Amino acid sequence: MTSDPAQMRGDAAQKSAKPVAIWLLAVAGLVALMVVVGGLTRLTESGLSITEWKPVTGALPPLSQEMWLSEFEKYQQIPQYELVNKGMSLGEFKTIYWWEWSHRFLGRFIGLAFFVPFVWFLATGRLRGRLAWTCGGLFVLGGLQGALGWYMVASGLTERVSVSQYRLAAHLGLAFLIYAALIWVAFGILRTAAGEGARRWIIWTGALASLVYLQIVLGAFVAGLDAGLIYNSWPLMDGAFIPGGIYPSAMAAFEQHLTVQFNHRMVAYLIAVLTVIFCWRVVAAGAERSLRKAAMWFATAVLAQIVFGIATLVSVVPIWMGGIHQFCAVVVLGAAIYMLHVASHQVSDPSQVSDRA
Repeated sequence: MTSDPAQMRGDAAQKSAKPVAIWLLAVAGLVALMVVVGGLTRLTESGLSITEWKPVTGALPPLSQEMWLSEFEKYQQIPQYELVNKGMSLGEFKTIYWWEWSHRFLGRFIGLAFFVPFVWFLATGRLRGRLAWTCGGLFVLGGLQGALGWYMVASGLTERVSVSQYRLAAHLGLAFLIYAALIWVAFGILRTAAGEGARRWIIWTGALASLVYLQIVLGAFVAGLDAGLIYNSWPLMDGAFIPGGIYPSAMAAFEQHLTVQFNHRMVAYLIAVLTVIFCWRVVAAGAERSLRKAAMWFATAVLAQIVFGIATLVSVVPIWMGGIHQFCAVVVLGAAIYMLHVASHQVSDPSQVSDRA
């Protein structure tokens, strides 16, 4: 046991902040669940079933037959009903309504799960200074996410039969950004020793984490255009590894089914190749055990995501497989953020870090 007063104060402060880290990780878990439910809501084409945004009163679902009929009548006024679901029964409407209602209810629950402990930690002094401001910023981001969700839904209520792929990508991208920020802050609280890390490993892990995030956003464009429902072969796409007809214009990267799916595939290959190279380098360079272990967990998550991604594609996106694919994206990004955090803080004595490339 150390007798250093500074070390003892640091240990006491960390112990005091540990409940904050557990709370942030729990909220991150809820955000992960929210992402999966949101993906399933998209796959079941349920996102436009609630045509109004009522942050408070909308927390209650229809409680009578008259209320259900009123909600159904509102849905019947939008293009998706007229052009896609015309003639659906009230029972079928209830199915898609419950998906969207569950997604919105979970969002409200996450808000409460964050706000109530946040106030309590502030009042008890466990949250103070920079950490308090950081958590306050995360709460604001959560509120913006709710508003962005409605902005996305609104894009499909007048002229379209589905939401804008641009707004869907922004909505999903912000959700993953919040998730990554939550676990990063929690890891920072839980780490037992601070270090400066090795620059080369920070660059590698930062690049991999950034590519994973980019891949998630590209996946949102695939989902927004339903581009996963076509070109359902692998490894060839439309009969070739690099199909003809890609990139007829700059906007094809966001609006053409062929190009959008091609980009998603290519970035997946890039992540896979760089992951193999990175893992080999960490082992060959004799990096610290914590980084080697984090790299192997990340590689395992990437492999699982690739397998489920290919299976989902060739099976023409069954709803349950699409949900697993979405969940794997959460796991891969979480593993990437953890690996980046380990690389950034693994060394307590920077002089021990080798500068060899």
